[in-house]
Amino acid sequence: MQFTSLDAKMRAYETAFDQKVLPEVYIIARLDGRGFTRLTKELLDLEKPFDVRFRDAMVDTVRHLMNCGFKVVYGFTQSDEISLLFHLEERLFERKVPKILSVLAGEASARFSLSMGHVAAFDCRLSTLPNANLVVDYFRWRSEDAHRNSLSAYCYWKLREQGETASAATQRLSGASVAGKNEMLFQWGINYNDLPKWQKRGIGFYYEIVEKQAANPLTNGEMIVNRRTLKTDWDLPIDEEYSNFVAQIINSEHRHP
Repeated sequence: MQFTSLDAKMRAYETAFDQKVLPEVYIIARLDGRGFTRLTKELLDLEKPFDVRFRDAMVDTVRHLMNCGFKVVYGFTQSDEISLLFHLEERLFERKVPKILSVLAGEASARFSLSMGHVAAFDCRLSTLPNANLVVDYFRWRSEDAHRNSLSAYCYWKLREQGETASAATQRLSGASVAGKNEMLFQWGINYNDLPKWQKRGIGFYYEIVEKQAANPLTNGEMIVNRRTLKTDWDLPIDEEYSNFVAQIINSEHRHP
């Protein structure tokens, strides 16, 4: 069989699952650490419930993903997960789902492993959303999830410090209300509202225009120019303010394809 015939025959099988995201549909990729429970609790000596070295590795990974070829307009991380909003006009890899998933998972796994100094892996999934309102809802969902996870993590590890077993601490928190968990922490001298916001609401990443000095080749002097810079936001707003914040990013980026 000639190579051209063999090539055409086998590529039909290879591309059978090359689904593409439709045009004018928003793409959000969510990456999760694979086996990170064991990684963070057994293999790495990390501070509980939040470790700065782990946080910085996640931040480094998000910033890398926003500069690895895709046009990502907003990134968000909390715990061991990352969410990335693509520009509505993104066309890389012809919007092929397998390509997007494999490239992002590979890039994240490699970068985090280098940053953390330990082999780690991420998986990836896509949400395809037909309008901007659903994009806002998605990030509100992840923000609220960060809040719930953070509160539970603080309670869990305080219980463990008090001598509770893992199963006993989990059982005690099962069904506990938000108010009940806050009161539990308050009894240990922790006011949850005073904790760093990045621990409670995650960390955001987006581009902003900043003024910088640059050399003027015509006058050999200096001039002020605008530069698009990736910002890491440790102090994200909450509730409706966060919804408006995400909506503004979508509207702003839509004006800059």
